[in-house]
Amino acid sequence: MRGCLVVAALAVAAPAQAGQGAVDLPAGRLGDAVLALGRQSGTSIVVGDPALWARRVPAVRGRMSAREALDRLATAANADVVAAGAVGWRLTARAPRVIPVKRPKVVPVAAPPAVQGADIVVTGSKRDVRLRDFAGQVALLDGVDLALGGAGGTEAILARLASVSSTHLGAGRNKLFIRGIADSSFTGPTQTTVGQYFGDLRLSYNAPDPDLRLYDIASVEVLEGPQGTLYGAGSLGGIIRTVPNAPELGAVSASIAGGLSATWHGDPGADLGATLNVPLGERVALRVVGYGVSEGGYIDNPVLDRRDVNRTRIGGGRAALRLDAGNGWTVDLGGIGQWTKGDDSQYADRDAPPLTRSSAIVQGFSADYTMGQVVVSGTIGGLKVKSSTGIVSQTLTERYDATLPAVDPTLPITNWPAFGSPLTTAAGSPRVFAQRNATDMMANETRVWRPMRNGFGWVVGASYTHNRTRLSRSLGPVDAPAPVTGVTNSIEEATLYGEGSLQLVRGLTATAGARVTRASLAGTGEDIAPARLEAVALARARVTADRIETSVLPSASLIAVVLPKVSLYGRYQQGFRPGGLAIESDFVRRFENDRVRTLETGMRFGLAGVDRAYLTASVSHTIWQDIQADFIDATGLPSTANIGDGRIWTFSAAGGWKPVAGLTVDAGFTYNDSRVTEPSAALFVALARMSQVPNIARYAGRLGADYRRDIGRDLELRVYGWARYVGRSRLGVGPVLGEEQGDYLDTALTARVGRPSLGVTLGVTNLTDSVGNRFALGTPFQVGSGQITPQRPRTFRIGLDAAF
Repeated sequence: MRGCLVVAALAVAAPAQAGQGAVDLPAGRLGDAVLALGRQSGTSIVVGDPALWARRVPAVRGRMSAREALDRLATAANADVVAAGAVGWRLTARAPRVIPVKRPKVVPVAAPPAVQGADIVVTGSKRDVRLRDFAGQVALLDGVDLALGGAGGTEAILARLASVSSTHLGAGRNKLFIRGIADSSFTGPTQTTVGQYFGDLRLSYNAPDPDLRLYDIASVEVLEGPQGTLYGAGSLGGIIRTVPNAPELGAVSASIAGGLSATWHGDPGADLGATLNVPLGERVALRVVGYGVSEGGYIDNPVLDRRDVNRTRIGGGRAALRLDAGNGWTVDLGGIGQWTKGDDSQYADRDAPPLTRSSAIVQGFSADYTMGQVVVSGTIGGLKVKSSTGIVSQTLTERYDATLPAVDPTLPITNWPAFGSPLTTAAGSPRVFAQRNATDMMANETRVWRPMRNGFGWVVGASYTHNRTRLSRSLGPVDAPAPVTGVTNSIEEATLYGEGSLQLVRGLTATAGARVTRASLAGTGEDIAPARLEAVALARARVTADRIETSVLPSASLIAVVLPKVSLYGRYQQGFRPGGLAIESDFVRRFENDRVRTLETGMRFGLAGVDRAYLTASVSHTIWQDIQADFIDATGLPSTANIGDGRIWTFSAAGGWKPVAGLTVDAGFTYNDSRVTEPSAALFVALARMSQVPNIARYAGRLGADYRRDIGRDLELRVYGWARYVGRSRLGVGPVLGEEQGDYLDTALTARVGRPSLGVTLGVTNLTDSVGNRFALGTPFQVGSGQITPQRPRTFRIGLDAAF
């Protein structure tokens, strides 16, 4: 498991300088220091190992030769300096000793900077495509940056990208979206629109984002737009790939980081995480990560006389065992576990005092996630081979307040609320709606690829996925809710895919590929009322008559390097999601698969971390057929249907500028114009009132600044701040889910003082202590009554991190 970018060589086209000169190298990653040394001395230095690139080194300053400076860096990084011809040197990691020695902290490998001539490889391409040959928008996030000020979860990714958004029901309950492709607000039978991967394995299929904490992460790579050819179903909007730090042979290392936080108008919180890397002989190493997080609550419920009700607790860990099998082959065994418990929901009433809601019951939730995996990788001749197998279990249990509002008992029954029967539950009596979504998945992918050489490269792969999800529900009095109709969906996918690139002429590369997927779907209703069995039997016969779907997803792209720092590209890609069974009222019925077709054009200027300024931008047009989305049925419960066809225009841009040494400013912006152009006949009236694709803001943007400065005694000051604006959007489709949300500004500022082995951080989030409305849903039984999900109030955190 390597970082998303691998720099194979750093070359500065100038002869090596042997004389003494002024040297000023920053503390931090070896790769950053080597890059600075090459520029200052005109020296050619090669670093071929991404793990070596990321090792921490102290600052080196003074008058000395380039070789003297390089020797100091090599000593700090536990590396050897080897002559590379007459023009420079090569840094190589020292061979492991039988008795491991302590060494500086191993820092996540992510997005090392490069210069012209460096081979930068996007591993999310599945075939080691160089960035200059990759036609598409790629966001690369360093694991160290994501963990600055405390290792968060998906929120840390959202804070750094304008093109990624989320629902906000709570940790382990959310759905993620990229660009303007969003389906619904609830976790139901539909597959996700964003594929999430941990290394080479998919985290889930049609379950919510597990929101894994980003401890000991090398990098996160986000590929925007459909990725159907390489990643198959459920990648309509793009993919998010998280790469952990792999076990390191021959070295013992450990790190620990923790902090205490105080939330305005709420309870305090705490977090603690630790990592240990231990070699078990010369060919085996074990890496273990453990963490615990407690986030203080800040919502009050006066009806139950409870304050700060929404505390969330998260505990989890990972273990990875790496075996060097020899001859370039490795075997990685790993396991992930995370357990999330929310004491109560985090929504508030729009018209009540700030951070307050009145609900009749406690609406707690739990989200459990476990994964086991084995990855075998190696080379055969000039080809690379990787086979990944994983088993996933994910369970989400939720409680919603379904209490009937008080109504005039003299009204006829037809005027009572649609959901529930007043004959069985008195209005105003507390009711609970409980839902349990249990998912089990087994997946394997095996691929063979030839990296781009002599103007040609390709990948061929096969995959198999089996996923089963059981959605069970109950509704009624808090002490005795009765089962209501549920559904079980299962799917088996068998896939063959391939993609190849050909350099037509120097600077012009064409890529084409296709994926063929055969999906076998099955489903059944659960806990069906006897009075409905005959109707359900007829519906079941109809929905199970044709349960085999075959999909072909082609793709093509063209990228041209028009100037040394400028490339232009065009790209066509498709994506799809299979159909399934959904519940509407007491019936189980089928919804069809949906498909997107995207045509995109974009440009790339410069490289982050190398050039003083860089910019990427793209415009895309998406046609979305048979959109799968959620709505509220006649009983007040969420259901799923094909709502019609739509189209989406998206413009996104991201860039950065380094005005002075030590300061980097970055920004991002996205614009989405979405419409349901041909609503389905069943939902035509509802969609006529609100045709915008839900949960996607028309405008979103962010601005960030990162400042670093050495302050003596090998100490570095780092200050990082950002502001992110999310524009207005709609909760869902139709008048019931047509609530507005968004239009808020989120901010954060973090400072760290220390050296690589020890540091202190102070952070503040939501500097303006704004309330906002991140998500206009808390319980579907009160949609339209003015629900908001406020931002976490201003929170201060003080933390300490150490490495050994």
